[in-house]
Amino acid sequence: MSFREIRKARRDQALSEEESRAIIDRATHGVLALLGDEGYPYAVPLSHARLGDTIYFHSAVRGHKMDALARGDKASYCIVDADQVVAEEFSTAYRSVIAWGRVSIIADDEEKRAALSALADRYCKDGIASDYDQKLAAEIARSWPAVLTFKLEIEHLSGKQGRLLAGGA
Repeated sequence: MSFREIRKARRDQALSEEESRAIIDRATHGVLALLGDEGYPYAVPLSHARLGDTIYFHSAVRGHKMDALARGDKASYCIVDADQVVAEEFSTAYRSVIAWGRVSIIADDEEKRAALSALADRYCKDGIASDYDQKLAAEIARSWPAVLTFKLEIEHLSGKQGRLLAGGA
């Protein structure tokens, strides 16, 4: 599959792979787009953790998202890192990233545990003062039957920022 590149007129606004990955790593959430019911797009906000070229998510074992995952494995994940209207410029100072790839449900218990640990480390570790590892193990054990993990393997990554952030007029 060949993915579209940023239009030539906007290439000066493109972010590097490194900058795009940094945005994924600092963002608290993004919006996953899947093929929904009756061919309608289904976009859902999710928290995530990235390890290498893989973005991990968690979910309930049943629901609209799981139905969409079963329908097809192609997805995109969009993260908005900056969004400020600059009225006097009739513009917006924005920065965003889109990751395209294939999603799959994690069946391997070891990978599922690693995904849940990565998510917890990202969002909870700094907020739990003591006994983090024991508390995490207990939470994973408690929620294990009701939680599903899945991943997006990044095939293409595109980051862009508005001219106001890129230093243009």
